[in-house]
Amino acid sequence: MAGKTKSSSAKDSAANIGFEAKLWLAADKLRNNMDAAEYKHVVLGLIFLKYISDSFEEHRAKLLAGEGDFAGANPEDKDEYLAANVFWVPKEARWAFLQASAKQPTIGKLVDDAMVAIERDNPRLKGVLPKDYARPALDKHRLGELIDLIGTIGLGDQSNRAKDVLGRVYEYFLTQFASAEGKNGGQFYTPSCVVRLLVEMIAPYKGRVYDPCCGSGGMFVQSEKFAETHGGKVGDISIYGQESNSTTRRLALMNLAIRGIEADLGPEQADTFRRDLHPDLRADYVLANPPFNDSDWFRKDDDVRWQFGVPPKGNANFAWVQHFIHHLAPHGIAGFVLANGSMSSNQSGEGDIRRSIIEADLVDCMIAMPGQLFYSTQIPVCLWFLTRGKSGRHGQHGQRARNGQTLFIDARKVGSMVDRTHLELTTDDITRIANTYHAWRGEQGVGTYEDIPGFCKSAVLEEIRKHGHVLTPGRYVGAEDVEDDGEPFEEKMQKLSATLEQQFAESARLEKEIRKNMKGLGYGR
Repeated sequence: MAGKTKSSSAKDSAANIGFEAKLWLAADKLRNNMDAAEYKHVVLGLIFLKYISDSFEEHRAKLLAGEGDFAGANPEDKDEYLAANVFWVPKEARWAFLQASAKQPTIGKLVDDAMVAIERDNPRLKGVLPKDYARPALDKHRLGELIDLIGTIGLGDQSNRAKDVLGRVYEYFLTQFASAEGKNGGQFYTPSCVVRLLVEMIAPYKGRVYDPCCGSGGMFVQSEKFAETHGGKVGDISIYGQESNSTTRRLALMNLAIRGIEADLGPEQADTFRRDLHPDLRADYVLANPPFNDSDWFRKDDDVRWQFGVPPKGNANFAWVQHFIHHLAPHGIAGFVLANGSMSSNQSGEGDIRRSIIEADLVDCMIAMPGQLFYSTQIPVCLWFLTRGKSGRHGQHGQRARNGQTLFIDARKVGSMVDRTHLELTTDDITRIANTYHAWRGEQGVGTYEDIPGFCKSAVLEEIRKHGHVLTPGRYVGAEDVEDDGEPFEEKMQKLSATLEQQFAESARLEKEIRKNMKGLGYGR
């Protein structure tokens, strides 16, 4: 995704990386004629295999040294690894063995056998890993070269660095595959800058995090990163999710396992509307990027989730919104992505459902986003933030009551282009938007909130009613203030008039010249 058109203001974006980009270019050269959607599983499966093998070897070295708590330990005892939350890797699946065999014509079968052995000995990974490396369509020479390439990823001496490096590679490759797959890529990947903004807004320090359409698990990874960055640790948040696509679900499980994150994604893939895998869950945080304007979805008219009205069969937007609300804890907060039409549509009863949600005082904040953020669509989207806790949500920081108020942020002008077709929010962009929200909520340490024309406005319920319960931020924030240059209006108008007269005169002269030339060529009068 990193391109030559990247501006300096994007230097702190996710696109600005080092060896990951070089690694991707090298791996992509080995793709040959294979479709990106297929190649994705080939590459990411090998990265995962390298990760668990390296983690295993690191722990094995401690057992071999036999110091302290590891005195007398048996380095080939499976339980020694499971007790340390390290995956057990049998001999035939260890990276050193596979890399030594990378030039063999049987390398595809050896990798498949390694995946089978790992799943056999680690129940958490049962049915998760790709096992189709022996297929004839996969060039075995290129597979061997890919194994050698992934073997060059340096991990340092510390396990945290190992997770970080391979986690970054895994995430970057997900990004690149999403870009290569275009529209289909959006089904498994939400741009990391959008995920970061959602997470910074809802601030999941501790509690239950839920994503009922979790894709490859990016929301969960960022939530864990947030908790750790703010003094917490892995495990401070409990993760619940669901994914209807079986291959995408496997990507998510690998993405989480590579970082040591445990999650309950249910026993299998399932459609959230046909079968809710967590029917009794009440989440402290809901994070989601559901399919936009989905017209092919299953609806049961008497579903308990339709508290604010039965959503139309032709569009699942407000089915998702009501599903999120249904799963919110008493002081929970939800942040999610929706198509812009959700803010203003009055078709098929959507306006009535939106009005009911607004009148229930659940809408905390609305953000209009710029276009070109997503691989699946070039249309701009919006972010919704709903909460049951406007009277003061329980959390890390004190908050003022916000009953009957909604914050509108127009962020359509933020972001920087990272190539010809994609835009990203920089860290500064994310910080500015998130701090505006936290200041509005009255949290300590982020300054005092004030309306900024053209960017943000705190509106009361009566004002939203006057706008017909439309939630488009542009209707509320107004126009951006134009800086006064100090020049008197009369002088400015005289200059403008003089310039206009000059332009009229020049236009008349050019017209006369053109007609003269046309007449010389035998045209015109």
